[in-house]
Amino acid sequence: MSQENKNDRSNLAIIALSVVLVVMSLTIYAISQNGLGQNTADTITMNGYAEEKVVPDTAALSIGLVVQADTAKDASDQNAAIMSAVVAELKALGLEDKEIQTSYVSVYPVYNYDKEQTITGYSASNSVQVTTTKIGNLSQIIDSSTAAGANQIGSISFSVSDDRQEQLREDLINEAVADASSKANGLAGSLGLKVTGVQTASISGNDDSRVYYSMPEAAMDAAAGQVSTPIEPGESTVSMSVQVTYYIG
Repeated sequence: MSQENKNDRSNLAIIALSVVLVVMSLTIYAISQNGLGQNTADTITMNGYAEEKVVPDTAALSIGLVVQADTAKDASDQNAAIMSAVVAELKALGLEDKEIQTSYVSVYPVYNYDKEQTITGYSASNSVQVTTTKIGNLSQIIDSSTAAGANQIGSISFSVSDDRQEQLREDLINEAVADASSKANGLAGSLGLKVTGVQTASISGNDDSRVYYSMPEAAMDAAAGQVSTPIEPGESTVSMSVQVTYYIG
């Protein structure tokens, strides 16, 4: 074989290999473009929302006592005796140990700053946090506590229990998804397109169910007397939000 023929065959092989490489490159590029279009260009993202008004089924409140005496021991002893009576009253109303939790205990000196700093006595504080589903007993809980000697009633908070929220969760998710789907179909239709599937979806919950009730001075006076303290839990909101990315075409 002549040298010229060898060179021609080599050139043909190089040309053939170049053609193959070009075809492969074009194929890979086309596949990547099709995938990119499916993942990003042909999608829309919509938010869906659903909520429900519910009556709270759980209440939390702080019940406490502050006592002053000449010595730290006297203040502490008096405080302990009265708080023991308060807790006994709470249990007599049907509250369990798990519903009553000590939240604050302190004994500290009381100073007089008229001329120079001098200790004039001691103050002992003790408070318990009551968390209960016996909302109908709140007025009696407050009135009995103050009758037993408690002189500090903290803010009352109402909330929806985890069990109740779980019961609402499935229905709210379905409503939120339906809301997002309706919006997506409406937008796609206005563009002359159709929703063809779902790419991604996420869920977030929002419990706006905690409502605070501050004990006014008038109510404290009522609790200390014969008038029953009025307590109204009102309504709270439990909601769910979804974010869905749809394929359109």
